[in-house]
Amino acid sequence: MNPPSKRLERGEFASFCYQLGQTQSTGVLSIQLSANQAELLILRRGQVFTRDSDALGRETRQRLERIASSSCIADFDSGLAAYPPSLGRPFSLVDWARQHLEAQIDSARAQRLAGELAGVRLRVNIDRLPINLDATDKRIVTAMSLPRRLDQIWPLARAPRFRLMAFVHFLRSVGALHESGVAAAQYRPLASGSDKKSEAMRTLGLLASADHREIKRAYRKLARSLHPDLNSGQSLSAQRAYERRLVDVNSAYRELTRSPA
Repeated sequence: MNPPSKRLERGEFASFCYQLGQTQSTGVLSIQLSANQAELLILRRGQVFTRDSDALGRETRQRLERIASSSCIADFDSGLAAYPPSLGRPFSLVDWARQHLEAQIDSARAQRLAGELAGVRLRVNIDRLPINLDATDKRIVTAMSLPRRLDQIWPLARAPRFRLMAFVHFLRSVGALHESGVAAAQYRPLASGSDKKSEAMRTLGLLASADHREIKRAYRKLARSLHPDLNSGQSLSAQRAYERRLVDVNSAYRELTRSPA
């Protein structure tokens, strides 16, 4: 039996798509945006099938981003008996959902999230994780295999602060994060002096003992990976996230290389 139609508020569509992708759902997803506007997505094993002309998936990304920007009514009809086996090119819902959710994080939101979770013990739900994890993802997941606070996860994960918080936000959004304990009553962001230098080091993913050569190498690596020319195929929201992240990286590098007053 198919589940009833579901009302999705703005911001909930990506998590809903992640669930369909992660469970490798097959069927037809009907999206009602308004009385006169609807979208129809054909899924096979968690993949949206697109037209052959949409080789890079840009059109599909735009459709999904447009749906995610508003509230809608989703109706999923499982099974594809009425559709031919060859439907076009597959597009991963899991990958899109993760990119979309992580793109919501900028420096200010990352800091607010860190404050909200300060003192909370976090443990990852392995069953809700995506299949494709890179080396940094795996270190974060390993660090979160037991309930730990963010300040305990950070050194074990060996990941830049922004990278860690974007991944935590994604895990939290798709129900892959267990939270226990009591959050800190108040969180104060890093302010000045040595604290600013420590924050800059973490932004570049460096230990406090890193020398000038290591700082320069880490900055160049991050700046290249975040350059707009290398991310032109991403969704608009993802490109904006890369731009915000590049601003943070540039600011951190200036903080670490500026001459003392």
